[in-house]
Amino acid sequence: MCGIIGIIGKEEVTSRILDGLRRLEYRGYDSAGIATLPTGNKIDRRRAEGKLVNLANLLQDDALAGEVGIGHTRWATHGAPTVENAHPHTTEKVAVVHNGIIENFRELREELSGKGHILETETDTEVIVHLITDFLDQGMSPREAAAAALKHLEGAFALAIIFEGEDNLLIGARKGSPLVMGYGDEEMYLGSDAIALSQLSNRITYLEEGDRVELTREGARIFDVDNREVIRPVTVVSAAGGMIDKGNYRHFMMKEIHEQPTVVGQTLGTMIDPIHGHVNLPDMPFDLSSVDRVTIIACGTSFYAGQVTKYWLEQMARINVEVDVASEFRYREAVMPEGGLAIFISQSGETADTLAALKYAKSQGQHILSILNVPQSSMERESDIVLHTHAGPEVGVASTKAFTCQLAVLACLSIAIAVARGEIDAAEEARLCVALTEAPARMAEVLNHEEAIMAIADEVAKARDVIYLARGLEFPIAMEGALKLKEISYIHAEGYAAGEMKHGPIALIDENVPIIVIAPSGRLYEKTVSNMQEVIARKGKVIFITDEKGAKTDGQDAIATIALPMLDEFVTPLLYAIPVQLLAYHVAVAKGTDVDQPRNLAKSVTVE
Repeated sequence: MCGIIGIIGKEEVTSRILDGLRRLEYRGYDSAGIATLPTGNKIDRRRAEGKLVNLANLLQDDALAGEVGIGHTRWATHGAPTVENAHPHTTEKVAVVHNGIIENFRELREELSGKGHILETETDTEVIVHLITDFLDQGMSPREAAAAALKHLEGAFALAIIFEGEDNLLIGARKGSPLVMGYGDEEMYLGSDAIALSQLSNRITYLEEGDRVELTREGARIFDVDNREVIRPVTVVSAAGGMIDKGNYRHFMMKEIHEQPTVVGQTLGTMIDPIHGHVNLPDMPFDLSSVDRVTIIACGTSFYAGQVTKYWLEQMARINVEVDVASEFRYREAVMPEGGLAIFISQSGETADTLAALKYAKSQGQHILSILNVPQSSMERESDIVLHTHAGPEVGVASTKAFTCQLAVLACLSIAIAVARGEIDAAEEARLCVALTEAPARMAEVLNHEEAIMAIADEVAKARDVIYLARGLEFPIAMEGALKLKEISYIHAEGYAAGEMKHGPIALIDENVPIIVIAPSGRLYEKTVSNMQEVIARKGKVIFITDEKGAKTDGQDAIATIALPMLDEFVTPLLYAIPVQLLAYHVAVAKGTDVDQPRNLAKSVTVE
């Protein structure tokens, strides 16, 4: 996860920005940079690849003055982790740091190039500075130019912006990515989270979706998505800070649910070249085109990520895929023909059952590829190659953002295998990459349904049993939704393939059993809705999670309907994971359980 810090102060800011960036190192990064307004109010900056010590050494040799500045730690998304692609990005008039992904940057890039702007990097962020500069060139003030530019940006982002000649102005904005503001003595601060500001201020305002803030030494003016000036509450936090911050969320789980648009966007950005519509994997120690059998092994939520991947790989890459629970796999003494690909999925990289299964697969001559969130783990040391998710620390025991980041990585891997095997062409690869890069912004839109889901949760909380139904790519999401509900609310829940209802589970249906039906428009929609009608005919209380098209045609038959944005069928699992997470969370809150640390569970299962 990228990190942002900005300071508008009454003394030089560089050392304090560097200290704030150190507090954001836990997020992971591969380059860093700072821009300030020194004497004369001309923007100056320093950037370095690798760890912050490289930036610190650069600043020792070539100091950076100024009482206004912005800093950034970057996980490479669009473009390699080079100095040229590192933030802040600048023109003579503007400097910007940015978390997230600008979905429409290709169109903006072409438009700006047509006007004579010279864009020199591979990043999406560079279009922001040129877009703002373009509005400044038209005679707008910095405040007007920033507001105008924001209206043209599509995607999920958090921004901090400074301007040439404006030594009493720092602008921030957020859409789908978190951003906080801190108050000081004739100073103001911006940060990705309260940790970045922990040594600067204990008075924090968490900006809300769509907010834009104009900071001066005298205070702040906040404007909402409709450009109305608003007041946001000030929260007093521990000045000492901590390595993990809940923000203004009641639980870590809710914070992590809301972080998903950001971390999924950043994870996708490390794997997709959006200019060429291509998936970039690291150099593989084996030939993907020669793999003719894939075995996916995981536990719990990660197992359901593997189940989704089975659909992707078999449909796109036309390859035989087996998915197994790690705790059972190695005891079956599975036959694994040499040269197969074994994929292991784990948030921690320390899951005992998965690690044991990995060692068995290794002994059977398999290529070992692991999907991990924690670098330098035991599984990483045992693997031939690792693809990292960039979810950042996940505190809630019930996995949320780690799961969707796993799906993001596995979607990219599935595309790459399909291309390597010649099963999809470059045009189809580009289409799927576009669909994936649109997902974070649509995920942010899904979060807008939280109030409606909260109302549904009050009813579900009264139930003793809950059934989840879906088909195809959403079937594993139904099972994951049931797992989430069991984990944190302690309500018995099961996820079923909708077509299996008539083969037994339909006997459980009565007016006391909520049925969560997950059915986006697509090839299997009509069949799933037919199964839903069978449930309704037996007085089952159906909660229908669909898209806008499905809600119009069949939403009236359910006791409640959640209409998600329309999106390519390939990426629907990323969207539909969020409402089932929110439902489980709000049911647990309604029941008064310990959401972040549910009974009997641990975050990392390191014993068999």
